[in-house]
Amino acid sequence: MLGWVSHCCFFCTERKSSGSDHALLWLHHTMKAAVTFLLLLSVATHAEHRGRPYVRDKVCQEFKTMGKDDFRAMTLIMNSRKFSNATFEEISHLVHEMVSLAETCCADGVDPSCYDTGSSALSAKSCSPDSPFPAHPGTAACCLHQGLEQKLCLAALEHPPRQLPHYVEPSNEELCEAFKKDPKDFADRFLHEYVSSYGQAPLPVLLGSTRNFLSMVSTCCISPSPTVCFLKEKLQRKTLSLLTLMSNRACSRLAAYGKDKMKFSYLTMLAQKIPSASFEDLSPLAEDAAEMFSQCCDSVAEDCIQQKLSEHTTKICATLSAKDKRFADCCEGKNVMQNYFCISSLQPAVAPKLPELQKPTNKQLCDDNGALHTRRYMFELARRHTNVPDVFLGKLYDASENVIKECCSAKDASSCLDGKRQQMGTELPAFLEKTDQLCGQYTELNFLDFKKRLRDSIRQTRPDASPELLTQLTDQRADFASTCCPANSPPLYCVAQVTAELASTCKQGSCMLV
Repeated sequence: MLGWVSHCCFFCTERKSSGSDHALLWLHHTMKAAVTFLLLLSVATHAEHRGRPYVRDKVCQEFKTMGKDDFRAMTLIMNSRKFSNATFEEISHLVHEMVSLAETCCADGVDPSCYDTGSSALSAKSCSPDSPFPAHPGTAACCLHQGLEQKLCLAALEHPPRQLPHYVEPSNEELCEAFKKDPKDFADRFLHEYVSSYGQAPLPVLLGSTRNFLSMVSTCCISPSPTVCFLKEKLQRKTLSLLTLMSNRACSRLAAYGKDKMKFSYLTMLAQKIPSASFEDLSPLAEDAAEMFSQCCDSVAEDCIQQKLSEHTTKICATLSAKDKRFADCCEGKNVMQNYFCISSLQPAVAPKLPELQKPTNKQLCDDNGALHTRRYMFELARRHTNVPDVFLGKLYDASENVIKECCSAKDASSCLDGKRQQMGTELPAFLEKTDQLCGQYTELNFLDFKKRLRDSIRQTRPDASPELLTQLTDQRADFASTCCPANSPPLYCVAQVTAELASTCKQGSCMLV
């Protein structure tokens, strides 16, 4: 057992410290290699244009620098991230072939054509009907090409990120049982499951979190007091675990929304947690958050997200602590990132009584500041409907964007906008009321009471439903609410669910919000 621990240097460096500090020490030594390794997964995509010797030289340089074990671990991580829906067996086959290719062709004295010949064989294997590699709907089209063009095409393929993470941490006993049975297989399977679940998190965070977790398991499972050890280690890795979860959610949202809509999303989140704050208070914070995530989600700088998040949290606390006790309580902690997690977990506040909402005029919508007027209106809407998550309000945001593009370039912009306003006026109130009720009840009630309330509501609208159908409809509605009502809901999945829901209830045949 200990032989494996010392042999596999990616997983177990000497433990001079613990928790996130220990992971960052490891990152300092490995991120330089990881930066270059990002290029290696797309060696064909870009580097092939600079010549085959360049590709081979870069691969072999990193193989020799990292060593076989770390090269293999990084290959597993990067391919699990790239092919997030692949099975463990498919990823294992691909990793084995890539490492074998590097090991064979990077040895001293090997013919320089070895790497090109081997990579061509890999491409051919990808195109075979019984290929053991990750399946992708674009593979067949790539395989119509030949040579370099085929390699380029295959190298560019990747799966969309998982919207719902599937990794569930086993019990301490289960972890140790699997670890002691086969440490290497345990580590491989953990890396695959964890990385494919949280692959949108910045690479340094993902590497630090996986490295730290495996180090914890390898230490505690051979400890004379494993329970005490796990308690201590999990407490120390809490910040790193939360950072992985939070950054995966935020970066998933950025990837799905883009930077501009990310500003709207973050503004909505803040407006619903502290509706007493003004647009002028919250808009700069939303701008700062969007900028932070746009800089750090794809960055390989080891401390980008930690540093920027700490700075951002300081700004939030300086702006909002004096305005709301809940924010003040979150900002009292000494760990700035834990303070941010506290703020993020705050439930929506009760909507205050505010003056009647003023809609932007046609002239305002079509002037140079049209986007600003739209965002301010959405902010006012969010603080009046604090139980309507941004994934729902995002449908209104998208509809508004489409209307502005369509009408402001029309010959008669005012008539176009007036017609859209009338149509939206019939759709929006019902949409907000229905969502407010569903997500409000989900937030306020425990889950069993929530399902009971749902069942009673569905029974009133579907009195002819059989007990079996009633249970099915209740479960579907409850699953939808539990996934999409929380502020950190998976954006693409929930947008699709909301769109389907709107389409099923659209009575006009052409609804703006669909």
